[in-house]
Amino acid sequence: MSTVAVTDETFDAEVKNSDIPVVVDFWAEWCGPCKQVGPALEELAAEYDGKVKIAKVDVDSNPNSAAAMGVRGIPALFIFKDGQVVSNRAGAAPKAALQSWIESSI
Repeated sequence: MSTVAVTDETFDAEVKNSDIPVVVDFWAEWCGPCKQVGPALEELAAEYDGKVKIAKVDVDSNPNSAAAMGVRGIPALFIFKDGQVVSNRAGAAPKAALQSWIESSI
C-alpha cells in the first residue's frame, strides 16, 4: 500500500477513526525537507501495509488539520493510535530513524 492523501474533510475518518496506527506527515510541495522524507515514507507504507497507515496532509490545501494539531513547521510527523497522538517529531530524518521511531511508538 502507498501513502494515503488526507484532507481536512477526511482527517477524522482516515486518522482518528483508523483501526490501525497512523503516521501523519504534514508537508507542502515547496518544502525541501518534506521532499527528502517523502520517498522513505512511501517505502515504509509498503513495508507496514496492513499494520500501520502512512497519511500525508498537504498543509497548503488543508490548513485546518495542521492548525488543529498545532503544526508550526514542516515536515511535522505524528503517530496516532486509537485516535490519540502517541508521538510526534519535526524535521527530516533518514528512513532508518523514521522506522525506529514508528517501531518504538506502536
